[in-house]
Amino acid sequence: MRLEGLRGLGMRRLAAVIGYAPNSIYNAVGDLDTVVLRVNARTLERLHDALVGAVSPDATPRDNAVSVADAYLAFVQADPQVWSLVFEHSLAPDSAFPEWYGEALTRTTDLVDRVLAPMIPDADERRQAVATLWAGLHGLASLSTSRKLAVLTPEPPRDLARLLVRRFLG
Repeated sequence: MRLEGLRGLGMRRLAAVIGYAPNSIYNAVGDLDTVVLRVNARTLERLHDALVGAVSPDATPRDNAVSVADAYLAFVQADPQVWSLVFEHSLAPDSAFPEWYGEALTRTTDLVDRVLAPMIPDADERRQAVATLWAGLHGLASLSTSRKLAVLTPEPPRDLARLLVRRFLG
């Protein structure tokens, strides 16, 4: 999984790596979708912790927003295949995300919301800003880890992310 991302993940392969029978995983955790969602929830918790570490009570809100963007990119670049599971995996159209998964995502996006609150007091606009910045940073991170950003521009992703956040927050 760390080397191949979602393409390298299968229940039998996972069972062989951890020394369990596939049926044991099904009984303990559930199907492969549930396993991936559990991994993704843990990844989001690790991201949350990394973002918390980037926020300083002594920094300006804008500087904290830039630090969060830096931490996001550093987190993705440190483990791109595991991070890719968060965005590459999709549930069947008739399936819903479990509540515990939504809570892991919300905990992380709420941190970004709190960082932006002093600059964007309107809650609806801030919610949209969180989604917009999250999507923009994800795009930069994805293009960077796939080495496609270099085709577009020679600038490092960190510089582009800082530009994005600073311009967005005006």
